[in-house]
Amino acid sequence: MVDSRFLGQMKSSAFLINTARGPIVNEVDLAHALANGTIAGAGLDVLCQEPPEANNSLLQLKHQNLIITPHTAWASKESQLELFALARKNLEEYLQ
Repeated sequence: MVDSRFLGQMKSSAFLINTARGPIVNEVDLAHALANGTIAGAGLDVLCQEPPEANNSLLQLKHQNLIITPHTAWASKESQLELFALARKNLEEYLQ
């Protein structure tokens, strides 16, 4: 979804944020867009491959406005309790 064409339509002051799924973003195209100033920056908490390979184009890029964090939004105690409650509810409904 987010490729060179998409990135080329963004303002040069724009920041791309991806907290959804890694494959949504073409990482090579994003690396080029950041290196060329097509967009101002990006924040990602997920990549196409987790854990990423050492030669990942975004990891190789030394850009001051690129932030990559681990995809761990679900890891908080509150999130885990909510996930467990939802799983329990789904199982109970299935059994009924």
